[in-house]
Amino acid sequence: MIRAMVGAMLLLGALGHPAPAQESIVSGLSQNRVSITADFDGSEILVYGAVRRDAPPPKGGPLAVIVTVEGPATPVIVRRKGRVAGIWVNTDEVQIDSAPSFYAVVTTGPLDQILSDTENLRHAITIERVIRAIGITAEADRSGEFILALLRVRTNEDRFRLLEGRVELTDETLFRADVVLPANLTEGTYKIRLFLLRDKKVVALQERLIGVRKVGLERFVYTLAQEQPLIYGLLALVLAAVAGWGASALFRLLRA
Repeated sequence: MIRAMVGAMLLLGALGHPAPAQESIVSGLSQNRVSITADFDGSEILVYGAVRRDAPPPKGGPLAVIVTVEGPATPVIVRRKGRVAGIWVNTDEVQIDSAPSFYAVVTTGPLDQILSDTENLRHAITIERVIRAIGITAEADRSGEFILALLRVRTNEDRFRLLEGRVELTDETLFRADVVLPANLTEGTYKIRLFLLRDKKVVALQERLIGVRKVGLERFVYTLAQEQPLIYGLLALVLAAVAGWGASALFRLLRA
């Protein structure tokens, strides 16, 4: 009898206090494939979407959006120079098992105001967390210095980007972000992640994929170099010889 009464009270309480609104992401991309041609100088991806709810927005902090774009990961060797006998040489090196060839973080506001350290650790959102999550070999005495060096180098190469306040959010419902991909793209699959956050916590997550492939002459040369390196080398020598002979003939013609 007592158990039945308690059960009824819990049921009435649940009916009187409905569950908080669930939020999810509906998104799209301006393109899902990027073709690298001989005159490729970069590309731009438009990430757009809307927040889908089954009830009015929950009370609490404002909604925030983070978009990350991650390129294929590759092993990286980071070296540190030191002065030996008055000459600067590589004295230490460390191998990072794998680091993204490209990584961009685009947000609606400053990261420290919309993302907690706990959520960053859980989802590996920031550039530093992505590299730290991948791991670094134990041969480095001060691995943090090498990670900072990698961040500095790839940021200068425009491969790592942090774009705060560049996601447009309208009425906490519609959002868009423009991500420019550089000309020095690595071929492969690029992963796009979209995060919805409230009170610095991730409330929804979605992933999309974009394929980046060489096409035309670029694809032919790349495939030949990878699958037939001997033929590729011989062809390169022939082309160099023909180009040299053509330049010499043109020079003699101009002198005549």
